[in-house]
Amino acid sequence: MIVIAESGSTKCEWLFLNNNGTEIASIRTQGFNPYFHDSDLVTKTLYENPEFHSIKDQVCRVYFYGAGCSSNKLNKIIEQGLQKVFTKAKIEIFHDLLAAAYSVYNGKPVISCILGTGSNSCYFNGKILKESVPALGFVLGDEAGGCYFGKQFLADYFYKALPQEIQEDFTSEYGLTWEKAVREIYGNVHANVYLASFMPFIAQYKDHPYVENMIRAGMAKFIGIHIMGFPEAYNCEVGFVGSIASVFQDILIEEMDKKELALGSIIQSPIKELVNYHMKNFNLESSNNQFANNN
Repeated sequence: MIVIAESGSTKCEWLFLNNNGTEIASIRTQGFNPYFHDSDLVTKTLYENPEFHSIKDQVCRVYFYGAGCSSNKLNKIIEQGLQKVFTKAKIEIFHDLLAAAYSVYNGKPVISCILGTGSNSCYFNGKILKESVPALGFVLGDEAGGCYFGKQFLADYFYKALPQEIQEDFTSEYGLTWEKAVREIYGNVHANVYLASFMPFIAQYKDHPYVENMIRAGMAKFIGIHIMGFPEAYNCEVGFVGSIASVFQDILIEEMDKKELALGSIIQSPIKELVNYHMKNFNLESSNNQFANNN
């Protein structure tokens, strides 16, 4: 049995497949990012999930694509955690940018973008994957990611700068105090996930001018930094994966049109497309050689 896993910082999708590519099981867990999570947490989380118990020993190979999995040292953290669960399997760890690239690649060069909890982008021509600028994380970067918008929204909330109806609705639903926010943001290694957790509320007001303007400005900033920085920007399609890209795709499409950029696929969760790519191009032992930074 083969496992293909696609993980952001918030959630991880696991697909268990037989050798013919037929789906045996689909499981969702929290996401694992080696910048924030250690090997023991990975092992503990999976061991405590009963869905893994009956099939983990049947797995012979695990392909894990994850946020933050950008170096051998970081990848080792995830690999060691998984190896204690999938004891009979060969474990291979890849960057989530590669999963995004595989998911939106249609045989022609593409700029692949992630807009989920965080954000990132790369250029992929079917053989070589490269970045234009580094991903700076949620403190300095993650433009147009959920944590980016969550941070702006909470700041406006505590400054009492939100429109009155949104301010009152948020207070009623969350009753959030500054003291609790400080604990959750400044004393929490998962602060990026916490900040992004307010996106479902924000999305309820997606047609409100305040939210629309915030999302539009974030999308425009992402495009300017993470797409226009590629010399190939006007010579290929630009595809997107992630919940933010999907939920706010109407604004994203408009901002792409303003720059006269060619829009490719917008995919909320790339796991199905990732599996399809896997089945067509099954020998991924050399995939790490496809990740080439251009910084």
